[in-house]
Amino acid sequence: MSETKFVLKGGSLPDGSMRNILIVGDSISAIDATVNEADATIIDVTGSVILPGLVDLHTHLREPGREDAETVESASRAGAKGGFTALSAMANTSPVADNAGVVEQVYRLGQAAGLLDVFPIGAVTQGLKGEALSEIGAMADSVARVRVFSDDGMCVFDPLVMRRALEYIKKFDGVIAQHAQEPRLTVGSQMNEGEISARLGLRGWPAIAEEAIIARDVLLTDHVQSRLHVCHVTTAGGVEIIRWAKARGINVTAEVTPHHLLLTDELASTYDPIFKVNPPLRTEKDVQALREALADGTIDIVATDHAPHTMESKECEWQEASFGMLGLETALSIVQKTMVDTGLLTWQGVATRMSTAPAAIGAYFDQGQGLVVGARAHISVIDPSKTWIVDRDIVQSRSRNTPFHGYELPGVVTHTFFKGKATLIDGVVA
Repeated sequence: MSETKFVLKGGSLPDGSMRNILIVGDSISAIDATVNEADATIIDVTGSVILPGLVDLHTHLREPGREDAETVESASRAGAKGGFTALSAMANTSPVADNAGVVEQVYRLGQAAGLLDVFPIGAVTQGLKGEALSEIGAMADSVARVRVFSDDGMCVFDPLVMRRALEYIKKFDGVIAQHAQEPRLTVGSQMNEGEISARLGLRGWPAIAEEAIIARDVLLTDHVQSRLHVCHVTTAGGVEIIRWAKARGINVTAEVTPHHLLLTDELASTYDPIFKVNPPLRTEKDVQALREALADGTIDIVATDHAPHTMESKECEWQEASFGMLGLETALSIVQKTMVDTGLLTWQGVATRMSTAPAAIGAYFDQGQGLVVGARAHISVIDPSKTWIVDRDIVQSRSRNTPFHGYELPGVVTHTFFKGKATLIDGVVA
């Protein structure tokens, strides 16, 4: 049986050069302005940007336990629609992914879906309780080969537990991805603490609750000479702490979500819980600081924090609603709108922050290789000249809680290739 061949014709690479890309089997076989193959399927991508497959280091797939909100298969479809070829499954499932059995289950569900790589993230502590360490070594040695550990949704609040975790993962060059939230400063908090929360009568979530944990953990990381990744940074103060840590040579990386690059706490004035998210939407000043930090490399990557919820969990009173937003299908468009179209990032910068860098942080060696001959054919194609209207009723996710419903966004993802297989063709998931 002959290998499948595709030629992506007429597109531009992230560096702006015009090239045709030949895909043979699961790999990139040639990159040249004149490459052509008589027996290949020709795909005209004139006017589009060809990117390496996107890698999300922060996704909530919900399975096992909350298949009513999302499954590995439905999240994989949403990922393919958004140009992703790898997702990282957070550990706050039911049961919690704090042992080899659960992470292997998630890993195999991803393989069965076959639309992209699913890399399980292991819990730092048993049951996400912040007390005893989970089976970190067993998860690292499992077939899932876990290298990223996080209690996301909860903070590893005990400094001694955090120190022990940072020490443990040094054995296999792992990384702790911290959800920075001092729990005693955020009891009952509903949104960003500030003028708007006071006016609305909603309990505020102070920036210092995030910044205090970031500061503590970069110091702990420096002390034990380990690796720290800060999840979903949202404040200007947090950015400055990370910038300081990097200047000192501390091994810390950080991420920002698309929604924190665009939306502000003013949207809470509608009392629509679609805008309720953890950590909360912050101020315009914070948004600008996050964009600048992503541009200058202080923040390393974009991660979606895709958090699907059932209608019952979001279509209720604000105080009763769950925290979280969908993100996979809109991420690249939001980055184009906030970073590329504003001149803060080139498409090469997008490729680094949404493919190469997250793959490196997660040690996903088969991802993030870039568009080079011999690399695995993980590819996404976006037409930046087109726009689209977000419609929550036709998303690939099982849930509908997108904050961008009705928004007109730039950039249409037209094709996604995973290991040379077309998983998205002309905007339709294969």
